[in-house]
Amino acid sequence: MNLAAIGVPGLIIILVIVLILFGPRKLPEVGSAVGKTLAEFKKSAKDIMDDDEEPKKIETKEQVK
Repeated sequence: MNLAAIGVPGLIIILVIVLILFGPRKLPEVGSAVGKTLAEFKKSAKDIMDDDEEPKKIETKEQVK
């Protein structure tokens, strides 16, 4: 599923639902927590991708000679 497929009306509906569930006072806290979670997820995914590329960079004994 592509996030771009949600569109503006979908985002407005999601925002209204979140506003009803958490109220206007908790909204900044919820937004901050979601942002931190997404940032950590992206960092972890990038680290995993970088770890997959490292074994390719190891030189064999023939390349060292």
